Amino acid sequence: MSTWLFDLGNTRLKCAPLGDDGLPGAVQGAAHVTHAQDVDWCEVLPARLDTAVVASVAAPAVRMQLLDALAARGAQVRLAHTLPMLDGVRIAYAEPARLGVDRFLALLAAHAEGGAALVVGVGTALTLDLIDADGRHLGGRIAPSPTLMREALHQRVAQLAPSGGRYVDFADDTDDALASGCEGAAVALVERGIADACARLGERPRLLLHGGGAKALRAQLPQAHWRADLVLHGLARWHRAAAVDAVSG
Repeated sequence: MSTWLFDLGNTRLKCAPLGDDGLPGAVQGAAHVTHAQDVDWCEVLPARLDTAVVASVAAPAVRMQLLDALAARGAQVRLAHTLPMLDGVRIAYAEPARLGVDRFLALLAAHAEGGAALVVGVGTALTLDLIDADGRHLGGRIAPSPTLMREALHQRVAQLAPSGGRYVDFADDTDDALASGCEGAAVALVERGIADACARLGERPRLLLHGGGAKALRAQLPQAHWRADLVLHGLARWHRAAAVDAVSG
């Protein structure tokens, strides 16, 4: 039986077959747009599959198009959702549904690696989540990503470009100043998160970095461990652990 994992974000779809070892195989990806009638990213989907395990934070119309496309390919679809406790992870939120499933899955993958971790996702939003070595989620932070900061500035002040420039300590060009300011704000929040995590835990957690916008921050965060497909790895663990819970329950 073929099982595939699907991570549907705000701007991209990533998918991978689930290997016999319980890990994602080769990852494929494609961009999508907000309006379902405009998307053509379904071309990356396999022609036939038995089970599709889906994590989605995308707009409902885009999510439904993916689910319809998977059903047309013969798939039995499992839609991942945040749980108060799973696979050794216990989340801090009193209302589990308010913790984005992508953040939850990233925590599952981080905990599986062992030890405390500050998990930083850089997509449309910049998210930070702290998990201790025992699997307790200690809460998190949400802020605009550098990309969203640039887009918001451009919408309010048209002459400020929504992209371009490079990070420097003190820029002598507007595009570089925008890149440096927005990326620097994100880096500063991460560094403050690390400092606060050290004070909370009494030790320095691993810094795990993932998400499509994370590449621009990696040079400024040399201590970070790059985990490009952290959500897909967490989705694989959700698929296994949720199935075990269902049987034992």
